[in-house]
Amino acid sequence: MKHEELLKLTKDQLNARLKEIGASAKTAEGEVLDALLTEAQDIRDILDQAKKREQLQGFADSADEPQPDQGEKDEKADGTVKAYDKRGKALKDGAGVQFSARIATPSVKASLSVTQTAPVVHTAPDLNQTVNPVSALIDMVKAVPLQGGETYERGFVKDYGADGAGATAEGAAYNDVEPSFGYVTIEKQKITAYTEEPEEMQKLPNADYDSVIEGSVSKAIRRYLSRQILIGDGSTSKLKGIFYNPTKATERVIDPATDIDTITAIDDGTLDEIIYSFGGDEEVEGVATLILNKKDLKAFAKLRDKQGRKVYTIINRGQTGTIDGVPFVINSACAAVSDSATAAGAYEMAYGYLQNYELAIFSDIDVRRSDDYKFKNGQTAFRASMFAGGSVAAWNGFIRVKKAAAGA
Repeated sequence: MKHEELLKLTKDQLNARLKEIGASAKTAEGEVLDALLTEAQDIRDILDQAKKREQLQGFADSADEPQPDQGEKDEKADGTVKAYDKRGKALKDGAGVQFSARIATPSVKASLSVTQTAPVVHTAPDLNQTVNPVSALIDMVKAVPLQGGETYERGFVKDYGADGAGATAEGAAYNDVEPSFGYVTIEKQKITAYTEEPEEMQKLPNADYDSVIEGSVSKAIRRYLSRQILIGDGSTSKLKGIFYNPTKATERVIDPATDIDTITAIDDGTLDEIIYSFGGDEEVEGVATLILNKKDLKAFAKLRDKQGRKVYTIINRGQTGTIDGVPFVINSACAAVSDSATAAGAYEMAYGYLQNYELAIFSDIDVRRSDDYKFKNGQTAFRASMFAGGSVAAWNGFIRVKKAAAGA
């Protein structure tokens, strides 16, 4: 359905249409599948906009409070004068009094009471969060639960030997068709994080600092893994990242000869260069996912043609989204094409099916707290650990973009 037609549908009708698209996508291919993806994204955008309008309307309705009539105002004025007199007398007598917080901030709806004789420090009931430090990539690759294991071996096909067939003379030997295989060994790595907090933080009311500390060590482990999926160096018991190139050719899962090293800047041909370089010679692979730095996503977004129009249509959904219908995920472990400081040969992007990377989970994240280690100093310690490993597990499962050499 066209955008104009979708705008005429109700929320329930839009959700129903999404279900229809999901059912159709199971058998769709090529341009039909691309069209379904574009329509689904359009529906999600329309629903998001509708939700924002509902929120704004709610704000407007809450601000529409009834105003008191003149009689009520006079009664309140008389009461206010009496209150002033009472407070003035109390102050002269040295007693404590209370003032409404509306004196300083008229817009506050629930005033906070304070007394002059006993200063009170009010503590917010929650903690304001900061930006999410963990790339969504960690939740998009293939996780393989292997509780208690030590290593994990994954086999894959390198070549079907399809070029072996040919014409054979009568009585001659048949042509050999020999597929070739490879395998990768994923070893477990111990990943840890540690932090301390002063006991004073635990005494603060209404804010669960402990849970934030425990969550922070877990986030640190997840951030580490999300970056190692790309840049893991494959050393002993380390993750083997998408950008990893083993010294031994027999251990390689991605052939470095397939790397793209001709992209010097983000331009109108960048996306096509990546998409049509991925896969075999006999077909264009279905829509995979582009992993890139936020700086390069910005470069895609800012690119304009000679008429000042955007070259690429970008839909953002936080850490993920689409560029002209091609899914992307942001990861800061990628160097940036658009960053002049990026060294020649540095890997900048990867494009492929994210399920081609397998993350072996050998244990859950174990978070522990101790009040004993620095008891004398009033410190509470938190530590977290887990065992995991990972590697690309499909032959040439990704195509990689790296910084072109100077003068290339």
